[in-house]
Amino acid sequence: MPASKRDQLLATAERLFYEQGFHATGIDRIVAAAGVVRMTLYNHFASKEALVAAVLTARHRRFIASLEAAMAAAVPGQETLALIEAHGDWLRSHSQHGCIMAKAMGEFAEHSAELHALAAAAKADLLARLEAAVARDGLNHSPGLARRLFMVLEGSNTAVALLDTATALADTRELADTLITTARSDAR
Repeated sequence: MPASKRDQLLATAERLFYEQGFHATGIDRIVAAAGVVRMTLYNHFASKEALVAAVLTARHRRFIASLEAAMAAAVPGQETLALIEAHGDWLRSHSQHGCIMAKAMGEFAEHSAELHALAAAAKADLLARLEAAVARDGLNHSPGLARRLFMVLEGSNTAVALLDTATALADTRELADTLITTARSDAR
């Protein structure tokens, strides 16, 4: 079944925003690449800012769904590692040039408090999910573990754009394993 015009616009805008930047990508470029007229875009989104918000929201939902699926399939006590692996899988397949939320935070810090807050909330959501996974895995006795793992994941978001993806993700996993192993040994 063909995608709706709205879905087509979202997918096109997401690709262009990710590849070229939010401010560098104009509405004319989006509608031309999506094969629609300007009025179609404005029938679905009141403004470019509304389109950006919809793109960020949709992408975050897909990202979180991938994390939740991996954690749900994890063996007990391994949710944190499942989340970390799912994050790596996402980077490998969707974010080889860095994190779109970090890009949005950078581009909108001075230009749109709402869009900056939306991207920052997505980061806070990831941290909260790490905290929950750490707790479910019985590792919450280690203060700051989830925060340190979050820092490792955020580092990998940048590293995939500089290093090759396999190296960045292998190093991410090694650092995460070290942090988790240390937390487990501290509990004994």
